[in-house]
Amino acid sequence: MQGTTTAIATAPAQATTQAPAPTPARVLSVDVLRGLTIALMILVNDPGDWAHTYAQLDHAKWNGFTLTDFVFPNFLFLVGASIIFSLQSRIARSASGILDKATKKTLALHIVRRAFLIFAIKMFLTAFPYFHYTHFRIYGVLTRIALCYLVAGLICLVTQRARTLIAITAALLIGYWALMRFVPVPGLGIPTHDFPILDPDRNLTAWLDRAISAFTQSTIHTGTLYEHTRDPEGLLSTLPSIATTLIGSLTALWLRRPVLEARHPERSAQRGVEGPRDTSLNQTDRTILPQTLTPARILTGLISAGVLSIAAGLLWNLSFPINKNLWTSSFVLYAAGWSLLTLALCYWLIDMRRLNDTPAGKALLWPWLVFGSNAITAFVVSNLIVKIMLWIKVSDSFSTTGKPVTAWLWTYHHLFARNGSTNVTSLAFAIAVVAACFLPNWLLWRKRIFLKV
Repeated sequence: MQGTTTAIATAPAQATTQAPAPTPARVLSVDVLRGLTIALMILVNDPGDWAHTYAQLDHAKWNGFTLTDFVFPNFLFLVGASIIFSLQSRIARSASGILDKATKKTLALHIVRRAFLIFAIKMFLTAFPYFHYTHFRIYGVLTRIALCYLVAGLICLVTQRARTLIAITAALLIGYWALMRFVPVPGLGIPTHDFPILDPDRNLTAWLDRAISAFTQSTIHTGTLYEHTRDPEGLLSTLPSIATTLIGSLTALWLRRPVLEARHPERSAQRGVEGPRDTSLNQTDRTILPQTLTPARILTGLISAGVLSIAAGLLWNLSFPINKNLWTSSFVLYAAGWSLLTLALCYWLIDMRRLNDTPAGKALLWPWLVFGSNAITAFVVSNLIVKIMLWIKVSDSFSTTGKPVTAWLWTYHHLFARNGSTNVTSLAFAIAVVAACFLPNWLLWRKRIFLKV
């Protein structure tokens, strides 16, 4: 998933022949934030001892919000931003330089193929190393990423008009709330009347997950749920997850507005800027014209949108609680607000203050750029490390049962928790896993290999 920068290259006012637009450069702040996010995702997923973790490095038990709950929606937010950057980059590199029917078909097939590949990787990781078909979990983090990328990508391929994307996002959030609030759950009753709106097992999302699992078990003889009676990455809650992704796409459109302005300087005249008015542009051109945005205005927009989104999430929380497991609409807005503010901070430090231009800044940002350059690769490597270490059995004297223990447990107890397990030793182990996942990405980075899953 590739990002682009807001760096502006001056375009000639006129050209005798139409040529493809130059490929946009990268938005460094987005790349850095992606790397930070995937590193944090690995960190919170792989503590040495789940009984000893800091509160912020574990999910909220049900309603609520922790740093860990922020990680996945922030990654989907960045997926949405990458969709816009990738589409615009590919359109610029196409033979025509515009989104004609042939280009649109090519991009649609690319989106479908990439989504399928992400899902295929997920299923391989689910099966590895035992390949017990009847125990496959179809849902999961990569499944949700694949679905959100597929749907949001196709939507953005059809339209990149901000008002349309806002309307779709609002429809998804309000529609999901209406389904959870008003639709009777078969055999259980009506939400808020017969049971609380977010009862863990007696809600529409959990009921649908069980129904789909029962169907797949009876037809293809597989399909388990993570929580047995429900799944935090279930099907219905994917709808608001798509909204999270589209908010990222909207943010990317905001970041890209200065680039569009630079490519069409003559359009400034249409908004009263000094210069002759170009009457050759049609009505469609006029409706999508960007305003002249300075980096300071972009930053102000990110901060304002972030604060408003957090406030809206907290307000909706009063009737539709913030809940990551069900990916509630209030959770979407609240998490998106923090994503916007975090991106604003990165944008200010990196794209405005040019932190990367200093030796100390380069050293600080380099690990996250390495992680962000092959984010999915790092996540896949982390899963393989966990599964291999749980698969390998080692004889050990400290085992109370006398049976061999996993390589994971052996490593943790002998290298990190020799004097007992604590929150510190558990975190140290997780940091070691992050470092182990960094090494393959670093080797790919050195060879300038970027695996576009």
